[in-house]
Amino acid sequence: MNLPPVYVNAIPKPDVNLSGRFTFVRVRFNMGLDAASYYRYSDVLGDGGPFWSHDYPDAGRHLMKIMAELSTIDVNLDINEPIVSFDDPAIFKFPFAYICEVGFMDLNEKEIAGMREYLLRGGFLLVDDFRGPQDFYNLREHLKLAFPEYEMKRLDVSHPIFNCFFSIKTLDLNPMYGNRSYSLTPEFWGLEDNTGRLMMAIDYNYDVSDWWQFSDNPFQPIEETNEAYKFGVNYIIYAMTH
Repeated sequence: MNLPPVYVNAIPKPDVNLSGRFTFVRVRFNMGLDAASYYRYSDVLGDGGPFWSHDYPDAGRHLMKIMAELSTIDVNLDINEPIVSFDDPAIFKFPFAYICEVGFMDLNEKEIAGMREYLLRGGFLLVDDFRGPQDFYNLREHLKLAFPEYEMKRLDVSHPIFNCFFSIKTLDLNPMYGNRSYSLTPEFWGLEDNTGRLMMAIDYNYDVSDWWQFSDNPFQPIEETNEAYKFGVNYIIYAMTH
């Protein structure tokens, strides 16, 4: 399912003047036929738009404000996040990229090759906001094509990514999608290169960007919102230091 023409002028272009600042970037993708059975494109990006755009642009903007307050990283607060695909050379301008709803992802050979090159050249990918065994299977099959020599592994709280800035105490988080009896307990996975560097952090059965998006909503629990920001900050600090 290719991107329709209505989005041509809606997507922020990655060729803006970034001035060397850290910029939150989002990855878009074509969606498989399963999505076509119940989804119709609208003319918006974000919630109600294509699945890869969920939580755009508030989640990224809110996280960047937190990064600017907590760190000395020169954060780009002037634009909404640029949106690129894995086969777009512009992705190499960004050391950190975000992708969501990968259960609907249907990458072609060029995109798979682009994802492999991006990560092996030092890029870091946060995979977020997907749930259930079918979504997990779709991600795993794409990663097998891109990285046949590597295996996803489940992370525990001792991994450096959970301790590189904030010390995250537990990964035993409240389920966001249903309850534990439906096997939708949040899990954290990763993909490492041959040096042990984590190239990809995977939030399975979790949606950390949802907390970022609605962090200015007074009805959101402040404790869980704060914890979600700790994950986001750690992901970025790890990506920038490894």
